[in-house]
Amino acid sequence: MDIKEVDIFIPCFIDQFYPDTAFNMIKLLEAAGLKVNYNSSQTCCGQMAFNGGFWDDAKKLGEKFITDFNNHRPIVGPTASCIGYVKNNYGKLFHNTAYHIEFKQLQKNIYEISDFLVNVIKVTDFGSVFEHKVTYHDSCAALREYHLKNEPRELLKKVKGLELIEMKDTDVCCGFGGTFAVKYEPISTAMAEQKVNNALETGAEFIVSTDSSCLMHQNAYIKKHKLPIKVIHLVDVLAAGI
Repeated sequence: MDIKEVDIFIPCFIDQFYPDTAFNMIKLLEAAGLKVNYNSSQTCCGQMAFNGGFWDDAKKLGEKFITDFNNHRPIVGPTASCIGYVKNNYGKLFHNTAYHIEFKQLQKNIYEISDFLVNVIKVTDFGSVFEHKVTYHDSCAALREYHLKNEPRELLKKVKGLELIEMKDTDVCCGFGGTFAVKYEPISTAMAEQKVNNALETGAEFIVSTDSSCLMHQNAYIKKHKLPIKVIHLVDVLAAGI
């Protein structure tokens, strides 16, 4: 596939809490030789409203999202969660509506960054340097909704100085789950404890994931208990040293 330029989608979590991850994704895409377009009027994809049962609100946000990305360029974002939602759930909102054709085009064109790098433009080595031991957390959205597993690991294995150590039960939920963490705080916290303890057992210095929401949740537990491990987004690892 001959791709020369892309649009980027920056999810709410990245925009509000981890803007450096957004800039690092741009750095990676430009290092891959692509022109990057950013529509500054873009907003939420509507996932939180949809998951909360507010489908009318989700539809309004979805209509704006479709309009903001209404072209034939690939759309790339640093989250499996939001992009998996767009791919799998916009059909429930827009099937057989005035936006039917547009949402079908969008579904084909939107990619999580590691999927895009490995499977679409086939660039896996950026000359990145990250001299640390890391373990990888498979977010539920990435693994079960987007069906993403090997791609992040392929990219990590190309990073110089990085040692990837798999944790026990890497595919078990960390307890974030969006509003689940608010509605069921004791269960959510216990799941974060289990996830972080599994990561600590590996001796890793960092937990890496495709989803900043999961990392934020785990980091809250880490900071509260002053544990000797950090979290970092996959994009930030790949951008290190380039």
